[in-house]
Amino acid sequence: MRLKTNNLKYTINLKYVFSLCVALVTVNTVNAQEIIEDEVKEVTKKVDSVDTSNARKVDGVAAVVGDFIVLESDIQKEKDQIIASGGSIDGVEDCELFGLMLERKLYAHHAIQDSIPVSDAEVRKNVDYQIQQFLQQTNGSMERLLEFYKKDDEKTFRDEMFEINKSNLLAQRMQARIVEEIEITPEEVRDFFNKIPIDQRPTFGTELKVAQIVAEPKISEEERERVINRLKQFKADIIERGASFRSKAVLYSQDPGSASKGGKYTLNKKQPRMVKEFRQVAFALQEGEVSEPFKTDFGYHIITLEKIRGQEYDVAHILLTPKVSSEAVAEAKERLEKVRERIVAGDITFADAAREMSDEKETRGDGGQLINPTTQDYNFELTRMDPELYAQIQNLKDNELSLVLREEDRTGGQKFKLLMVTDRIDEHKADYARDYLKIKDLALEEKKIRAIEKWQDEKILDTYIKISKEHRSCEFSGNWLKK
Repeated sequence: MRLKTNNLKYTINLKYVFSLCVALVTVNTVNAQEIIEDEVKEVTKKVDSVDTSNARKVDGVAAVVGDFIVLESDIQKEKDQIIASGGSIDGVEDCELFGLMLERKLYAHHAIQDSIPVSDAEVRKNVDYQIQQFLQQTNGSMERLLEFYKKDDEKTFRDEMFEINKSNLLAQRMQARIVEEIEITPEEVRDFFNKIPIDQRPTFGTELKVAQIVAEPKISEEERERVINRLKQFKADIIERGASFRSKAVLYSQDPGSASKGGKYTLNKKQPRMVKEFRQVAFALQEGEVSEPFKTDFGYHIITLEKIRGQEYDVAHILLTPKVSSEAVAEAKERLEKVRERIVAGDITFADAAREMSDEKETRGDGGQLINPTTQDYNFELTRMDPELYAQIQNLKDNELSLVLREEDRTGGQKFKLLMVTDRIDEHKADYARDYLKIKDLALEEKKIRAIEKWQDEKILDTYIKISKEHRSCEFSGNWLKK
């Protein structure tokens, strides 16, 4: 549960909603301390180069922040985009939304001033992903998508998405830059906690520690060799007979995430995405080279490196997963049943059994203890636990051993496991000693928010900002009117 204080209104990792506004006008900065009282002129479109009597209003400028503008239409577009993305604007006033848009422009403006890098390739990648997500809502129809967003063609749509994505990425990078070196001391954590009135201290939900022992069906050596030899044949077809790597991937790869795209992925050396074994092979290849078959937890692969673009590597791969025999599945289940019998009989503890017999290398060294991927510790808050894991342990008492459970992944792979709740902390008011790490996170978050607020207050005074007459009655959280 998040601590509620007067200054925790905005969180650090703001999730910017991608509206469809575009910077149509650039402006020159003037004296940053000047507060201009005249009304912002409306954007007009000439109907005739000589006779301007038929000029009509296209849009109005709601605000200018540094080198960026916010159009009147952008506010409605922002609302439309939030709704289209599945969000809600219930209770959100236009002035509040407008203020958040001003903040984003302020961050983006100073990101450019500070030369914070955002590559066009990264922006295009984001745009491609978003458009694919949008197309899922229109059953893949670009025509319907353009109609929904009132765009004449795909290029115009992509260009506007590009500008907004770039502005938002700049804003995010600027905000991250502001807080990147902020740390907090134990003394600051204690002061933060002691200043919270006792009756206002946060309540933390019930937390569990869960451990598991896993048995995976063994793959026969014959099946392993069959898969490797098939991948070697694919490589020979490609190199010696000129077969298309991508066609092979479409026809034979068992990776559901990339097969339809010819096995293509883009890797970035600074942003690990795939498993370590995959990255090591990919980054060692020369352009046009095809790797030898190699193993990961997903199966066996071959990779080709198509192009190197700075830190980015365009690769394609083919994945084949060895088939597991029904005999191997039965053997894994029987093996785990015997482990369970030994634990129940008291011949071995759960933790020792996990260390000696679990097939899951990530947890067996810790006696089978699962690590919470969000907090990187052993505690799982009950209300935020993965639904599948919760369903498996919800009826277990502390230190009670589950039955042998069967689990199947998205590729059809099977494994069996035993689960145990090794510790439980019931819902409770925050306790400094017991909940130190959570309190530290809250204290650090507030310190970052204070730093962002301080930065924003200073930069507002140091940046050319002009708010149109229609919006000067808003009660902003920041000093946008420089009063």
